[in-house]
Amino acid sequence: MTDAINRCSASETAACCCVDVGTVMDNTDCTATYSRTFTSRSEAEAMLASLSAKAREVESDPCVIESALTETPEGVVLDCSFTFCCQAETLIFQLGLR
Repeated sequence: MTDAINRCSASETAACCCVDVGTVMDNTDCTATYSRTFTSRSEAEAMLASLSAKAREVESDPCVIESALTETPEGVVLDCSFTFCCQAETLIFQLGLR
């Protein structure tokens, strides 16, 4: 199997598990979402500020940030979405959160 991988050329895409970037990133998924329950409103607001700052570091055009804080018996739920101008920025943002 190693020999097959070492001999792989661009025309042997299926054999070496390579894909064209356009196959994976077709610019249709430009929104990243985040949802989490916090024990306090201040914790949720701090996380929103942190996520927003990370999005601003990635954006080339302004990222559209929508958020909602909802009080529940379990705590404060932060739901937010980050819509970037292209899928590459969305992916960079998501990978930066790991």
